[in-house]
Amino acid sequence: MTSNPHLPHDKLLDLLLDVVCVVDKEGRFLSVSAASERVFGYRPEEMIGRTAFEMMHPDDRAVSLAFVKRINSGKPSADHENRYIHKDGHIVHIMWSAQWLEAEQVRVGVARDITARKRAEAMQAALYAISHAAHSADDLQTLYQRVHEVIGQLLPVENFFVALYDAADDQLSFPYYVDQFAPPPAPMPLGSSTFCAEVIRSGEALLLTPETAEQRLATLGAVAGKHPLDWLGVPLIAGTATIGALVLQSYCGTARYNEQNKALLQFASSQVADAIERKRTHARLEHLAQHDQLTELPNRALFLDRLRSSLQRAQRDSLRLAVLYLDMDNFKHINDTFGHTTGDHLLREVAHRLRQCVRESDTVGRLGGDEFAILLDSIGKQEDAILVAEKILLALSDPYHLEGETLMSAPSLGIAVYPEHGQSDLHLVRHADEAMYAAKRSGGKRYIVVEAPAK
Repeated sequence: MTSNPHLPHDKLLDLLLDVVCVVDKEGRFLSVSAASERVFGYRPEEMIGRTAFEMMHPDDRAVSLAFVKRINSGKPSADHENRYIHKDGHIVHIMWSAQWLEAEQVRVGVARDITARKRAEAMQAALYAISHAAHSADDLQTLYQRVHEVIGQLLPVENFFVALYDAADDQLSFPYYVDQFAPPPAPMPLGSSTFCAEVIRSGEALLLTPETAEQRLATLGAVAGKHPLDWLGVPLIAGTATIGALVLQSYCGTARYNEQNKALLQFASSQVADAIERKRTHARLEHLAQHDQLTELPNRALFLDRLRSSLQRAQRDSLRLAVLYLDMDNFKHINDTFGHTTGDHLLREVAHRLRQCVRESDTVGRLGGDEFAILLDSIGKQEDAILVAEKILLALSDPYHLEGETLMSAPSLGIAVYPEHGQSDLHLVRHADEAMYAAKRSGGKRYIVVEAPAK
């Protein structure tokens, strides 16, 4: 195979993948090689007479003008990057090598399309940013917002949402939802006829165009209405369970999601799912550390923590609160006679009845064995605590029907009120405890209010 040494230079230039061009001092194209159509979308004859600045991304014009001035002053450059608007509207990243020819009063430039490289760099940066956010975000809402921002640097994401599925309640909820035209939907069952529900049911990503979306809607039996033109959803998978989905959708008709976009969103979904699972595990461990495993009531540490917080509010705002301390009469006898399993059932039932006797704002805690404490927050007067104690006395004295046995037990209660009976959490608990033992010594099944002020 022999080369043709007589091939014209312009033909040789047209074989190059890079664009070779000549422009005048104002940046007007005088000559352009054939690669211009591949890189910019314009044939050479369409570019002749136009200026480079007309085609350039508006945000890059000022910097590029300074670059051109340096070239024109006799300083060649081989590494300037800027962006152009392709004929079909997408952005093209260009790296320029350029030199000014003083005698001819023209600038010769070679434009290399580095869009693929820039996209790969942006993708790598996005993957790192998403991974970093998943491990550093203080809360899930911050994570969802950060993922939205990062993906938005690469894709059209005016409409993005996170859906989470609670299998126990069969509820699909939307903790993060950004949409141009619609507010967040109300929670719905997984059986609903939506693309999102289908992603969670199948555990597989779903990429839809306007044509395939219409077909899929018909399959789902969805009601006709306003639906996104382009739709991309990927499942959130934790272990073997699908716990939700990440979704992008576009109404504009110009956005086109593809397999590469799906891969990015799947990476984001794996990071988000891991973060959700970590948060849930942390919450479970925190709950176990602060709650009694038998009754699910706050344990001593959490009860005292809430009491201290309530005392700070009471001291700041001149409020009152009360601590009720109780244990169950005859509990040891019941445990010894019927066994520890029956005793556990009794304690669980006591916890259930106690919850029914107080407000949502109050705290019922199990301090150990058959000893319970109740924090009555922000009461008006001591008599309010006495009314609750009477209610508890009646509720806990009713017969207990457990495992085929009918058992009788009743509480002994002590009541301490802030500020009359103590200024600190430990003083109030100790005085209420002492009053409870006084009630037990008096025969049980009664309450006693602390009489002596705290020393």
